[in-house]
Amino acid sequence: MMLEEKYIGLGLAIVSSCLIGTSFVITKKGLQQAERKHGFEGDGFVYLLSPIWWAGIMTLGIGEVCNFAAYAFAPAILVTPLGALSVLIGAVLGSYFLKEELGTLGKLGVAICLIGTVIVVLHAPPDEEINTIDQILDYALRPGFLLYAASVAIFASVMIYKIAPKYGKSNALVYLSICSTVGSVSVMSVKAFGIALKLTFGGKNQFTHPSTYVFMLLTIVCIMTQMNYFNKALATYPANLVNPLYYVTFTTATLIASALLYGGFNTTDPVNTISLLAGFLVIFSGVYLLNISRADPNGRRILSTRASMDVSGTDMISSIQTRLSMQSRRSHDPRRLSVSSEHGDREGLIRAYDEEEAHGFGLTDLAEESDDDRRRGNGSANGGRGFGDTIELQERKGDS
Repeated sequence: MMLEEKYIGLGLAIVSSCLIGTSFVITKKGLQQAERKHGFEGDGFVYLLSPIWWAGIMTLGIGEVCNFAAYAFAPAILVTPLGALSVLIGAVLGSYFLKEELGTLGKLGVAICLIGTVIVVLHAPPDEEINTIDQILDYALRPGFLLYAASVAIFASVMIYKIAPKYGKSNALVYLSICSTVGSVSVMSVKAFGIALKLTFGGKNQFTHPSTYVFMLLTIVCIMTQMNYFNKALATYPANLVNPLYYVTFTTATLIASALLYGGFNTTDPVNTISLLAGFLVIFSGVYLLNISRADPNGRRILSTRASMDVSGTDMISSIQTRLSMQSRRSHDPRRLSVSSEHGDREGLIRAYDEEEAHGFGLTDLAEESDDDRRRGNGSANGGRGFGDTIELQERKGDS
């Protein structure tokens, strides 16, 4: 029975992710409409006048209902990582409807996220059996989760009243950290309230327990806070930046909250645990690629930065980059160029220096040179080595 419920929750989570990913794009279009018509810049609530925004919110609402139901049937450790599908859907649809380029890195990130999702689905443990809502309340009153909830409340209050007004529009993590930490608590309350509904429909009325109403109220407050600051983030920053960052921070916070609430991941198999954590890391890697693809969709900026220092021309057929010699790289390094070398033969100077150093003449020999030698050295620095310098170098080679 528990296995069947796990797959019911899996199906609901997939449907939820598709709807939520689509709602991100629709909501963004609504916010853009509010910006054009009403001058919306992230503050205020004029976006409520946009019908497109309401369509996005309705789609999001249906997705959240499916997500809500998924938490009642499957463990949070399975449902939450599947939110990566909403990131993928948002990125793909955003490239078509919001003109946000996905690029090669973005497509690679999508593929990696899908691989990680499959790993998590295959190794996610079944949910712990809950008989009454009071059982979850007992878990929530444990010192570990109480400390976490208090920390979230303090952190969110400081961010909302002190940090967000100053830095919210310059750093996306300000708004998203509020969404993620508050959202991690909302997931626990949503799961508790969802289980209460499931038990009630199964013939065990949970609305006679005060804890059911506590979890319901906590769910409403957390979701309202979460949605408010998510809208601010989405209105201020591109959707293909907000979605990956929100997914990573929200998933991390939710996994921590779930582990503290239930005292672990409800599995004793070390292979499953390691595979589960590996799946999370794979998904995070894919989401990271989606994030950096926002500024550099095809990775050209990264390659060009390295190419300017470490590589020469690129082969047109195989695109294999060949390294320059140490001498050539040194001549292209601006930190190694002197003022005089900018006007003279830089490579000639470097070759002369290397030849002299190879025969035992270094910088310490300069102190023993006469004024005539220094004048000849200065002359060669300004225009290359003279005839006398060449004879002197040959005599030194013969002596050595």
